[in-house]
Amino acid sequence: MPERTQTTRTDRETPPAVPAETGTAVVEGPPASDDRAVVRDALGVGVAVGLSGFAFGVTAAGAGLDLAQTCALSLLVFTGASQFALVGALAAGGNPLTAAAGAFFLGIRNAFYGLRLSTLLRLPRAVRPFAAQLVIDESSLVALAQRDRRSARIGFTVTGVTLYLLWNLTTLFGALGAAALGDTDAWGLDAAGPAVFLALLAPMLRTTVERATAGLAVLLGLGLLPVLPAGVPVLVAALAAPSVLLVRGRRGEEGAR
Repeated sequence: MPERTQTTRTDRETPPAVPAETGTAVVEGPPASDDRAVVRDALGVGVAVGLSGFAFGVTAAGAGLDLAQTCALSLLVFTGASQFALVGALAAGGNPLTAAAGAFFLGIRNAFYGLRLSTLLRLPRAVRPFAAQLVIDESSLVALAQRDRRSARIGFTVTGVTLYLLWNLTTLFGALGAAALGDTDAWGLDAAGPAVFLALLAPMLRTTVERATAGLAVLLGLGLLPVLPAGVPVLVAALAAPSVLLVRGRRGEEGAR
């Protein structure tokens, strides 16, 4: 009888199977506070960069584009650097085909973002065409900065949708109020996008190789900016990565000797 009583108490002290499984599920799932933090950061990026649409609308109107052409660029192209490169080349008197080619090559980087994001997000096939329109610098960096797929999807979606809506809205306002706004350089709106991009990128440069690559890319881009057509310095700056890796490989071979 005492033995049965002891066994009964031991059984009662053992946690049941269902709560144990429930506890494991709770630990594996991300807290709601994490989701709110991702949404907050994504909204901050989307709003900050989306305001740059004012600058594009004014610049496009100053380059001679009408309202429909300006809005169509933001709706269909939706990559700020390429849009600014296109209207900048047109404003400087460049050939439309040359300007479009420069903008196209500058936008190729989004294809490389898409390759990385496809394995990270693993979105359903039905939504991939719509998600592809949102693959830009800011949405990619916010997604890549997250620690799990759920957070990456939230960050990518909130940043992309917020930025798309606000960019197009401010493009419209900028084009309509081009005469009232005047010189966009005085407002500093054109610097909002690059500033946010650098703020997102800087914490991700953790190793010496990554910092050296970023530093060399900046030197190439800024150094060649006065002598090469718009959009080309960015493409040349991409050579920073293979150059740094080549130097690192040679040093490794010399050290092995």
